[in-house]
Amino acid sequence: MRWALVKVCVAVTTMVVVAFAVPLGLVIKEMARDRAFSNAERQAAAIAPALSITTDRDQLERVVASAGSDDGMAVHIPASDGAEAVDIGRQRAAAKDIATTRSIGRASTTEVPGGSTLLQPTALSSGEIAVVEVYVPESEVSNGVGTAWAVLAAVGVALIVGSVAVADRLGVRMVQPAQRLVEGAHELGEGKLGARVPEEGPNELRLAAVAFNSMADQVVQLLANERELAADLSHRLRTPLTVLRLNTASLGDGPAAEQTRAAVAQLEREVDTIIRTAREAKPQTAATVIGAGCDASEVVRERMDFWSALAEDEGRKVRVAGVDRPVRIPVARADLVAALDALLGNVFRHTPEGTAFAVDVHNSEDAVIVLVSDAGPGIVDPEAAMARGKGSGSDGSTGLGLDIVRRLAESTGGDVRIGSSVLGGTEVRIWIQLDGRAPVRRGHRGSVRRRRRGVGASRV
Repeated sequence: MRWALVKVCVAVTTMVVVAFAVPLGLVIKEMARDRAFSNAERQAAAIAPALSITTDRDQLERVVASAGSDDGMAVHIPASDGAEAVDIGRQRAAAKDIATTRSIGRASTTEVPGGSTLLQPTALSSGEIAVVEVYVPESEVSNGVGTAWAVLAAVGVALIVGSVAVADRLGVRMVQPAQRLVEGAHELGEGKLGARVPEEGPNELRLAAVAFNSMADQVVQLLANERELAADLSHRLRTPLTVLRLNTASLGDGPAAEQTRAAVAQLEREVDTIIRTAREAKPQTAATVIGAGCDASEVVRERMDFWSALAEDEGRKVRVAGVDRPVRIPVARADLVAALDALLGNVFRHTPEGTAFAVDVHNSEDAVIVLVSDAGPGIVDPEAAMARGKGSGSDGSTGLGLDIVRRLAESTGGDVRIGSSVLGGTEVRIWIQLDGRAPVRRGHRGSVRRRRRGVGASRV
Protein backbone atom coordinates (compact mmCIF):
# COMPACT_ATOMS: atom_id res chain seq x y z
CA MET A 1 0.00 0.00 0.00
CA ARG A 2 2.83 2.37 0.88
CA TRP A 3 4.66 1.96 -2.43
CA ALA A 4 1.42 2.01 -4.39
CA LEU A 5 0.58 5.39 -2.86
CA VAL A 6 4.07 6.68 -3.68
CA LYS A 7 3.74 5.51 -7.28
CA VAL A 8 0.36 7.21 -7.65
CA CYS A 9 1.71 10.49 -6.29
CA VAL A 10 4.76 10.31 -8.59
CA ALA A 11 2.53 9.67 -11.60
CA VAL A 12 0.12 12.50 -10.76
CA THR A 13 2.88 14.99 -9.96
CA THR A 14 4.76 14.08 -13.14
CA MET A 15 1.67 14.67 -15.25
CA VAL A 16 1.06 18.04 -13.58
CA VAL A 17 4.69 19.09 -14.06
CA VAL A 18 4.65 18.06 -17.72
CA ALA A 19 1.30 19.78 -18.30
CA PHE A 20 2.60 23.09 -16.95
CA ALA A 21 6.34 22.97 -17.67
CA VAL A 22 6.14 22.10 -21.38
CA PRO A 23 3.78 24.96 -22.36
CA LEU A 24 5.71 27.35 -20.11
CA GLY A 25 8.98 26.32 -21.75
CA LEU A 26 7.49 26.97 -25.20
CA VAL A 27 6.24 30.37 -24.04
CA ILE A 28 9.72 31.25 -22.76
CA LYS A 29 11.23 30.27 -26.08
CA GLU A 30 8.74 32.43 -27.96
CA MET A 31 9.36 35.35 -25.61
CA ALA A 32 13.12 35.11 -26.24
CA ARG A 33 12.48 35.19 -30.00
CA ASP A 34 10.16 38.18 -29.68
CA ARG A 35 12.76 39.99 -27.58
CA ALA A 36 15.46 39.40 -30.16
CA PHE A 37 13.33 40.69 -33.05
CA SER A 38 12.11 43.66 -30.98
CA ASN A 39 15.73 44.70 -30.54
CA ALA A 40 16.22 44.31 -34.29
CA GLU A 41 13.18 46.51 -34.96
CA ARG A 42 14.58 49.21 -32.66
CA GLN A 43 17.88 49.14 -34.51
CA ALA A 44 16.10 49.43 -37.85
CA ALA A 45 13.98 52.28 -36.53
CA ALA A 46 17.15 54.16 -35.52
CA ILE A 47 18.15 54.34 -39.21
CA ALA A 48 14.78 55.55 -40.49
CA PRO A 49 15.25 59.28 -39.59
CA ALA A 50 18.56 59.42 -41.44
CA LEU A 51 17.04 57.75 -44.52
CA SER A 52 14.22 60.25 -44.61
CA ILE A 53 16.77 63.09 -44.78
CA THR A 54 19.60 61.79 -46.98
CA THR A 55 20.65 58.89 -49.12
CA ASP A 56 24.34 59.79 -49.15
CA ARG A 57 26.46 56.66 -48.68
CA ASP A 58 29.05 58.25 -46.41
CA GLN A 59 26.49 59.74 -44.06
CA LEU A 60 24.50 56.53 -43.94
CA GLU A 61 27.63 54.49 -43.22
CA ARG A 62 28.38 56.76 -40.26
CA VAL A 63 24.81 56.34 -38.98
CA VAL A 64 25.04 52.54 -39.27
CA ALA A 65 28.42 52.56 -37.53
CA SER A 66 27.10 54.75 -34.72
CA ALA A 67 24.26 52.21 -34.18
CA GLY A 68 26.97 49.67 -33.37
CA SER A 69 25.59 47.13 -35.81
CA ASP A 70 27.69 47.71 -38.89
CA ASP A 71 28.29 43.96 -39.27
CA GLY A 72 24.73 42.91 -38.58
CA MET A 73 22.92 45.74 -40.40
CA ALA A 74 22.56 46.53 -44.05
CA VAL A 75 20.70 49.27 -45.98
CA HIS A 76 19.36 48.71 -49.50
CA ILE A 77 18.38 51.89 -51.41
CA PRO A 78 16.88 51.38 -54.89
CA ALA A 79 18.00 53.36 -57.93
CA SER A 80 15.89 56.45 -58.82
CA ASP A 81 16.09 59.52 -61.12
CA GLY A 82 19.26 58.30 -62.70
CA ALA A 83 20.91 57.62 -59.32
CA GLU A 84 22.45 54.22 -58.76
CA ALA A 85 21.24 51.81 -56.10
CA VAL A 86 23.09 52.00 -52.81
CA ASP A 87 23.83 48.91 -50.66
CA ILE A 88 25.47 49.53 -47.30
CA GLY A 89 26.64 46.67 -45.11
CA ARG A 90 26.70 42.95 -45.62
CA GLN A 91 23.68 41.54 -47.41
CA ARG A 92 22.48 38.22 -46.06
CA ALA A 93 18.88 38.11 -47.29
CA ALA A 94 18.10 37.05 -50.84
CA ALA A 95 17.43 39.81 -53.39
CA LYS A 96 13.94 38.51 -54.08
CA ASP A 97 13.07 38.71 -50.35
CA ILE A 98 14.25 42.33 -50.30
CA ALA A 99 12.20 43.09 -53.40
CA THR A 100 9.15 41.45 -51.93
CA THR A 101 9.44 43.49 -48.72
CA ARG A 102 9.84 46.70 -50.79
CA SER A 103 6.75 45.88 -52.83
CA ILE A 104 4.41 44.97 -49.95
CA GLY A 105 5.63 47.76 -47.70
CA ARG A 106 5.60 45.66 -44.52
CA ALA A 107 8.37 44.29 -42.32
CA SER A 108 9.17 40.61 -42.76
CA THR A 109 11.63 38.03 -41.54
CA THR A 110 13.53 35.44 -43.49
CA GLU A 111 15.79 32.56 -42.56
CA VAL A 112 19.47 32.87 -43.41
CA PRO A 113 22.49 30.72 -42.51
CA GLY A 114 23.25 31.12 -38.80
CA GLY A 115 20.00 32.88 -37.89
CA SER A 116 17.33 35.18 -39.32
CA THR A 117 17.08 38.69 -40.79
CA LEU A 118 14.52 41.40 -40.23
CA LEU A 119 13.66 43.35 -43.38
CA GLN A 120 12.19 46.74 -42.46
CA PRO A 121 10.89 49.00 -45.31
CA THR A 122 11.49 52.78 -44.90
CA ALA A 123 10.13 55.56 -47.14
CA LEU A 124 12.67 57.98 -48.65
CA SER A 125 12.15 61.67 -49.41
CA SER A 126 12.09 60.78 -53.09
CA GLY A 127 9.14 58.45 -52.56
CA GLU A 128 11.15 55.28 -53.07
CA ILE A 129 11.22 52.50 -50.50
CA ALA A 130 14.53 51.59 -48.87
CA VAL A 131 14.93 48.31 -46.95
CA VAL A 132 16.88 48.11 -43.71
CA GLU A 133 18.20 44.59 -43.08
CA VAL A 134 19.03 43.60 -39.47
CA TYR A 135 20.71 40.24 -38.84
CA VAL A 136 19.49 38.30 -35.77
CA PRO A 137 21.83 35.36 -34.95
CA GLU A 138 20.37 32.12 -33.57
CA SER A 139 22.28 32.53 -30.31
CA GLU A 140 20.41 35.76 -29.63
CA VAL A 141 17.06 34.13 -30.40
CA SER A 142 17.74 31.32 -27.90
CA ASN A 143 19.52 33.49 -25.34
CA GLY A 144 18.37 32.48 -21.80
CA VAL A 145 16.07 29.71 -23.03
CA GLY A 146 18.38 26.88 -21.86
CA THR A 147 18.73 28.43 -18.41
CA ALA A 148 14.98 28.88 -18.10
CA TRP A 149 14.34 25.29 -19.13
CA ALA A 150 16.91 24.06 -16.62
CA VAL A 151 15.18 26.03 -13.87
CA LEU A 152 11.81 24.56 -14.90
CA ALA A 153 13.29 21.05 -14.88
CA ALA A 154 14.79 21.59 -11.43
CA VAL A 155 11.47 22.89 -10.10
CA GLY A 156 9.68 19.89 -11.61
CA VAL A 157 12.14 17.42 -10.05
CA ALA A 158 11.81 19.21 -6.71
CA LEU A 159 8.02 18.93 -6.90
CA ILE A 160 8.23 15.22 -7.70
CA VAL A 161 10.68 14.55 -4.85
CA GLY A 162 8.49 16.55 -2.49
CA SER A 163 5.41 14.59 -3.53
CA VAL A 164 7.29 11.34 -2.94
CA ALA A 165 8.27 12.46 0.56
CA VAL A 166 4.72 13.54 1.40
CA ALA A 167 3.23 10.33 -0.05
CA ASP A 168 5.73 8.23 1.87
CA ARG A 169 4.79 9.90 5.14
CA LEU A 170 1.09 9.42 4.40
CA GLY A 171 1.78 5.82 3.39
CA VAL A 172 3.61 5.15 6.67
CA ARG A 173 0.66 6.58 8.58
CA MET A 174 -1.65 4.19 6.76
CA VAL A 175 0.60 1.13 6.54
CA GLN A 176 1.83 0.97 10.13
CA PRO A 177 -1.63 0.40 11.64
CA ALA A 178 -2.30 -2.22 8.96
CA GLN A 179 1.01 -3.96 9.73
CA ARG A 180 0.23 -3.95 13.45
CA LEU A 181 -3.17 -5.47 12.65
CA VAL A 182 -1.52 -8.22 10.59
CA GLU A 183 1.02 -8.92 13.32
CA GLY A 184 -1.75 -9.09 15.91
CA ALA A 185 -3.71 -11.54 13.74
CA HIS A 186 -0.60 -13.75 13.36
CA GLU A 187 0.05 -13.67 17.11
CA LEU A 188 -3.56 -14.58 17.86
CA GLY A 189 -3.37 -17.38 15.30
CA GLU A 190 -0.24 -18.70 17.03
CA GLY A 191 -2.14 -18.91 20.30
CA LYS A 192 -0.95 -15.68 21.94
CA LEU A 193 -4.35 -14.75 23.32
CA GLY A 194 -3.06 -11.50 24.83
CA ALA A 195 -2.36 -10.04 21.38
CA ARG A 196 -4.04 -6.65 20.89
CA VAL A 197 -3.49 -3.80 18.41
CA PRO A 198 -3.51 -0.03 19.07
CA GLU A 199 -6.71 1.63 17.94
CA GLU A 200 -5.12 4.40 15.86
CA GLY A 201 -4.56 5.48 12.28
CA PRO A 202 -7.17 6.28 9.61
CA ASN A 203 -10.80 5.83 10.57
CA GLU A 204 -11.24 2.56 8.64
CA LEU A 205 -8.14 0.97 10.17
CA ARG A 206 -9.10 2.24 13.60
CA LEU A 207 -12.50 0.55 13.27
CA ALA A 208 -10.76 -2.64 12.11
CA ALA A 209 -8.50 -2.52 15.18
CA VAL A 210 -11.52 -2.07 17.45
CA ALA A 211 -13.23 -5.06 15.82
CA PHE A 212 -10.05 -7.18 16.11
CA ASN A 213 -9.62 -6.39 19.81
CA SER A 214 -13.28 -7.17 20.44
CA MET A 215 -12.93 -10.47 18.59
CA ALA A 216 -9.81 -11.36 20.58
CA ASP A 217 -11.62 -10.65 23.85
CA GLN A 218 -14.49 -12.89 22.78
CA VAL A 219 -12.07 -15.67 21.80
CA VAL A 220 -10.41 -15.49 25.22
CA GLN A 221 -13.79 -15.59 26.94
CA LEU A 222 -14.99 -18.54 24.84
CA LEU A 223 -11.80 -20.49 25.54
CA ALA A 224 -12.09 -19.76 29.23
CA ASN A 225 -15.68 -21.01 29.22
CA GLU A 226 -14.65 -24.17 27.34
CA ARG A 227 -11.84 -24.83 29.79
CA GLU A 228 -14.22 -24.46 32.70
CA LEU A 229 -16.73 -26.76 31.04
CA ALA A 230 -14.05 -29.37 30.30
CA ALA A 231 -12.81 -29.18 33.88
CA ASP A 232 -16.31 -29.54 35.29
CA LEU A 233 -17.15 -32.49 33.05
CA SER A 234 -13.87 -34.19 33.87
CA HIS A 235 -14.43 -33.60 37.57
CA ARG A 236 -17.75 -35.39 37.37
CA LEU A 237 -15.90 -38.53 36.28
CA ARG A 238 -14.11 -38.76 39.61
CA THR A 239 -17.04 -40.40 41.37
CA PRO A 240 -17.53 -43.33 38.95
CA LEU A 241 -13.74 -43.72 38.73
CA THR A 242 -13.54 -43.99 42.51
CA VAL A 243 -16.20 -46.71 42.43
CA LEU A 244 -14.27 -48.56 39.72
CA ARG A 245 -11.04 -48.32 41.66
CA LEU A 246 -12.72 -49.73 44.79
CA ASN A 247 -14.28 -52.53 42.78
CA THR A 248 -10.97 -53.47 41.17
CA ALA A 249 -9.51 -53.96 44.64
CA SER A 250 -11.84 -56.91 45.12
CA LEU A 251 -10.88 -58.64 41.87
CA GLY A 252 -8.07 -60.55 43.50
CA ASP A 253 -4.89 -61.54 41.73
CA GLY A 254 -4.27 -62.46 38.12
CA PRO A 255 -3.28 -60.86 34.83
CA ALA A 256 -6.80 -59.63 34.04
CA ALA A 257 -7.20 -58.02 37.46
CA GLU A 258 -3.82 -56.31 37.21
CA GLN A 259 -4.65 -55.01 33.74
CA THR A 260 -7.99 -53.69 34.95
CA ARG A 261 -6.41 -51.92 37.91
CA ALA A 262 -3.71 -50.45 35.65
CA ALA A 263 -6.35 -49.21 33.20
CA VAL A 264 -8.36 -47.55 35.99
CA ALA A 265 -5.20 -45.92 37.37
CA GLN A 266 -4.28 -44.61 33.93
CA LEU A 267 -7.82 -43.31 33.44
CA GLU A 268 -7.59 -41.45 36.75
CA ARG A 269 -4.28 -39.91 35.69
CA GLU A 270 -5.74 -38.81 32.35
CA VAL A 271 -8.74 -37.20 34.06
CA ASP A 272 -6.43 -35.37 36.48
CA THR A 273 -4.35 -34.15 33.54
CA ILE A 274 -7.45 -32.87 31.76
CA ILE A 275 -8.60 -31.02 34.88
CA ARG A 276 -5.19 -29.43 35.48
CA THR A 277 -4.84 -28.40 31.83
CA ALA A 278 -8.35 -26.97 31.69
CA ARG A 279 -7.82 -25.02 34.92
CA GLU A 280 -4.62 -23.35 33.72
CA ALA A 281 -5.02 -19.59 33.61
CA LYS A 282 -2.73 -19.33 30.58
CA PRO A 283 -3.10 -21.98 27.89
CA GLN A 284 -0.01 -23.44 26.30
CA THR A 285 0.87 -21.33 23.27
CA ALA A 286 4.50 -22.19 22.62
CA ALA A 287 5.30 -23.91 19.36
CA THR A 288 6.56 -27.43 19.34
CA VAL A 289 10.33 -27.52 19.54
CA ILE A 290 12.03 -29.77 17.03
CA GLY A 291 14.16 -32.28 18.89
CA ALA A 292 11.86 -32.41 21.92
CA GLY A 293 9.14 -35.03 22.23
CA CYS A 294 9.43 -38.78 22.62
CA ASP A 295 10.67 -42.01 21.10
CA ALA A 296 7.87 -43.32 18.89
CA SER A 297 9.32 -46.84 18.86
CA GLU A 298 9.39 -47.04 22.65
CA VAL A 299 5.83 -45.75 22.95
CA VAL A 300 4.55 -48.20 20.32
CA ARG A 301 6.25 -51.13 22.03
CA GLU A 302 4.84 -50.13 25.41
CA ARG A 303 1.27 -49.73 24.16
CA MET A 304 1.41 -52.95 22.16
CA ASP A 305 2.57 -54.78 25.28
CA PHE A 306 -0.52 -53.42 27.01
CA TRP A 307 -2.98 -54.29 24.23
CA SER A 308 -1.40 -57.65 23.33
CA ALA A 309 -2.76 -59.30 26.48
CA LEU A 310 -6.31 -58.39 25.47
CA ALA A 311 -5.56 -59.42 21.89
CA GLU A 312 -4.41 -62.84 23.09
CA ASP A 313 -7.63 -63.29 25.04
CA GLU A 314 -9.66 -62.51 21.90
CA GLY A 315 -7.51 -64.62 19.60
CA ARG A 316 -6.18 -61.71 17.54
CA LYS A 317 -2.92 -61.91 15.64
CA VAL A 318 -0.71 -58.90 16.24
CA ARG A 319 2.21 -57.62 14.18
CA VAL A 320 4.60 -54.75 14.94
CA ALA A 321 7.27 -53.44 12.55
CA GLY A 322 9.82 -50.64 12.49
CA VAL A 323 10.29 -50.35 16.27
CA ASP A 324 13.68 -51.99 16.54
CA ARG A 325 15.51 -48.63 16.73
CA PRO A 326 14.75 -45.22 18.32
CA VAL A 327 12.59 -42.84 16.32
CA ARG A 328 12.40 -39.32 17.77
CA ILE A 329 9.31 -37.27 16.97
CA PRO A 330 8.33 -33.73 18.07
CA VAL A 331 5.24 -34.98 19.92
CA ALA A 332 4.63 -35.26 23.64
CA ARG A 333 4.62 -38.80 24.94
CA ALA A 334 1.18 -38.48 26.48
CA ASP A 335 -0.25 -37.25 23.15
CA LEU A 336 1.17 -40.19 21.20
CA VAL A 337 -0.07 -42.63 23.86
CA ALA A 338 -3.56 -41.13 23.64
CA ALA A 339 -3.58 -41.33 19.83
CA LEU A 340 -2.42 -44.96 19.74
CA ASP A 341 -4.86 -45.99 22.43
CA ALA A 342 -7.69 -44.30 20.52
CA LEU A 343 -6.85 -46.17 17.28
CA LEU A 344 -6.21 -49.55 18.95
CA GLY A 345 -9.33 -49.16 21.04
CA ASN A 346 -11.29 -48.63 17.84
CA VAL A 347 -9.86 -51.89 16.47
CA PHE A 348 -11.08 -53.84 19.49
CA ARG A 349 -14.39 -51.98 19.58
CA HIS A 350 -15.39 -52.12 15.92
CA THR A 351 -13.92 -55.41 14.64
CA PRO A 352 -14.94 -58.98 15.56
CA GLU A 353 -12.86 -61.08 17.90
CA GLY A 354 -10.06 -62.88 16.11
CA THR A 355 -9.44 -59.99 13.71
CA ALA A 356 -5.72 -59.41 13.19
CA PHE A 357 -4.17 -55.96 13.37
CA ALA A 358 -0.72 -54.42 12.94
CA VAL A 359 1.23 -51.27 13.83
CA ASP A 360 4.08 -50.15 11.55
CA VAL A 361 6.52 -47.29 12.07
CA HIS A 362 8.36 -45.86 9.03
CA ASN A 363 11.12 -43.30 9.52
CA SER A 364 12.48 -40.94 6.83
CA GLU A 365 14.56 -37.78 6.83
CA ASP A 366 11.62 -35.38 7.14
CA ALA A 367 8.71 -37.43 8.49
CA VAL A 368 7.66 -40.41 10.57
CA ILE A 369 4.67 -42.49 9.49
CA VAL A 370 2.70 -44.59 11.97
CA LEU A 371 0.33 -47.09 10.30
CA VAL A 372 -2.41 -48.82 12.29
CA SER A 373 -4.15 -51.44 10.14
CA ASP A 374 -6.55 -54.31 10.71
CA ALA A 375 -8.22 -57.17 8.85
CA GLY A 376 -11.73 -56.14 9.77
CA PRO A 377 -14.67 -55.15 7.57
CA GLY A 378 -13.22 -51.67 6.91
CA ILE A 379 -14.87 -48.25 7.02
CA VAL A 380 -17.68 -47.69 4.55
CA ASP A 381 -17.32 -43.88 4.42
CA PRO A 382 -13.80 -42.71 5.38
CA GLU A 383 -14.64 -39.04 4.76
CA ALA A 384 -17.53 -39.17 7.20
CA ALA A 385 -15.33 -40.91 9.75
CA MET A 386 -12.72 -38.15 9.39
CA ALA A 387 -15.30 -35.37 9.91
CA ARG A 388 -14.35 -33.41 12.98
CA GLY A 389 -16.27 -34.28 16.12
CA LYS A 390 -18.69 -36.69 14.39
CA GLY A 391 -19.18 -40.28 15.38
CA SER A 392 -19.37 -43.26 13.12
CA GLY A 393 -22.99 -43.88 13.94
CA SER A 394 -22.31 -46.98 16.07
CA ASP A 395 -23.08 -47.25 19.73
CA GLY A 396 -20.50 -45.79 22.05
CA SER A 397 -18.73 -43.75 19.33
CA THR A 398 -18.24 -40.01 19.76
CA GLY A 399 -15.80 -39.44 16.91
CA LEU A 400 -13.30 -37.82 19.28
CA GLY A 401 -10.71 -40.57 18.88
CA LEU A 402 -9.82 -39.56 15.33
CA ASP A 403 -9.88 -35.91 16.42
CA ILE A 404 -7.16 -36.73 18.96
CA VAL A 405 -5.09 -38.40 16.22
CA ARG A 406 -5.69 -35.52 13.80
CA ARG A 407 -4.61 -32.88 16.31
CA LEU A 408 -1.42 -34.80 17.03
CA ALA A 409 -0.48 -34.98 13.34
CA GLU A 410 -1.51 -31.43 12.47
CA SER A 411 0.46 -30.01 15.39
CA THR A 412 3.61 -31.01 13.46
CA GLY A 413 2.35 -29.98 10.01
CA GLY A 414 1.34 -33.55 9.11
CA ASP A 415 -2.02 -35.17 8.43
CA VAL A 416 -4.15 -38.28 8.90
CA ARG A 417 -5.56 -40.47 6.14
CA ILE A 418 -7.90 -43.48 6.16
CA GLY A 419 -7.66 -46.16 3.50
CA SER A 420 -7.62 -49.88 2.86
CA SER A 421 -4.88 -51.94 4.47
CA VAL A 422 -2.96 -54.87 3.04
CA LEU A 423 -4.69 -56.99 5.70
CA GLY A 424 -7.99 -56.33 3.95
CA GLY A 425 -9.50 -53.92 6.48
CA THR A 426 -8.86 -50.33 7.52
CA GLU A 427 -5.55 -48.51 7.52
CA VAL A 428 -5.06 -45.25 9.44
CA ARG A 429 -1.92 -43.40 8.44
CA ILE A 430 -0.49 -40.79 10.83
CA TRP A 431 2.01 -38.58 9.02
CA ILE A 432 4.20 -36.73 11.56
CA GLN A 433 6.39 -34.01 10.05
CA LEU A 434 9.85 -33.60 11.56
CA ASP A 435 10.62 -30.20 9.99
CA GLY A 436 7.23 -28.46 10.15
CA ARG A 437 6.69 -28.42 6.39
CA ALA A 438 3.35 -28.84 4.63
CA PRO A 439 1.85 -32.36 4.77
CA VAL A 440 2.60 -34.81 1.99
CA ARG A 441 -0.11 -35.32 -0.63
CA ARG A 442 -2.41 -38.29 -0.73
CA GLY A 443 -0.59 -39.70 -3.74
CA HIS A 444 2.44 -40.65 -1.63
CA ARG A 445 0.55 -43.40 0.14
CA GLY A 446 1.39 -45.92 -2.53
CA SER A 447 5.10 -45.52 -1.91
CA VAL A 448 4.52 -45.96 1.82
CA ARG A 449 2.72 -49.23 1.22
CA ARG A 450 5.45 -50.53 -1.05
CA ARG A 451 8.03 -49.83 1.61
CA ARG A 452 5.79 -51.40 4.20
CA ARG A 453 5.69 -54.74 2.44
CA GLY A 454 9.47 -54.83 2.54
CA VAL A 455 9.73 -54.14 6.29
CA GLY A 456 10.40 -57.10 8.52
CA ALA A 457 7.67 -57.92 11.06
CA SER A 458 7.88 -59.12 14.61
CA ARG A 459 5.16 -60.84 16.57
CA VAL A 460 4.13 -59.62 20.04
